[in-house]
Amino acid sequence: MRLLARATAAISLSVITLIAIACSSSSEPTTPTATPAYPTGDITVFAASSLTLALEEIGDAFETKYPETDVTFNFAGTPTLRTQLEQGARADVFASANAAQMQLAIGADVIDGTPSTFATNRLVVITPAGGSVQSLADLTADGTLIVLALPDVPVGAYARQALDRLSGANGLPADFAEQVLDNVVSEETNVRQVIAKVALGEADAGIVYTSDVTSEVRDNMESIEIPADANVIATYPVARVEDASNPSAGSAFIDFLLSDEGQSILAAYGFGPAS
Repeated sequence: MRLLARATAAISLSVITLIAIACSSSSEPTTPTATPAYPTGDITVFAASSLTLALEEIGDAFETKYPETDVTFNFAGTPTLRTQLEQGARADVFASANAAQMQLAIGADVIDGTPSTFATNRLVVITPAGGSVQSLADLTADGTLIVLALPDVPVGAYARQALDRLSGANGLPADFAEQVLDNVVSEETNVRQVIAKVALGEADAGIVYTSDVTSEVRDNMESIEIPADANVIATYPVARVEDASNPSAGSAFIDFLLSDEGQSILAAYGFGPAS
């Protein structure tokens, strides 16, 4: 800029005027290069149903830290959310309940950047309090009504993996998974529907995440642990969505999920650490 100042001293006033007119008539917009010091504006987050309570609190904490933001959530089964994004639904952040659905979203070119794992989870069998199912073996009894999530829903896929691992182990028959699946009377599109049917007594048992056994339902349900050698560690990846309306704020929300404060809230709701 200093070199330009010396040169213009020798230029006539008329030339300077012409240059000024030419610059003022340019139709090219100026593109800002700096990002805000803190996020602002609306943020839309598509997130798996099992994250509902934890992310609602995280959303409140994020808005408290960044008062010029407004976070809106769309909670549903992960395959439903992915399909919505592929069909053109607008969002800034996608939080999946497994890596497989995130990879499908990447393959459909709806994800911007590399996903980060922000939480983990495990499975548990839930039953109505005082119900007929008191052990894993009881899941195979004639007349037992079992509800699972659909096979393409992460918790449904994880549940079937765990049943396969239990087959022929821990004193259970080799065809344990087959017997249990024969007792399945309903397959749901998300984990909260599984919980609702068990809580209402419409099923004798279901398989959900440990984080789903919250204080809201704990008094009306019992849990049966799945042994660690047969259990499945669910991983939750998160990424910014391609063509996000508010990409910088979306990135800030992801950073908050991975921060000590975000991880602390997730832990309080029964989620394991990102690592």
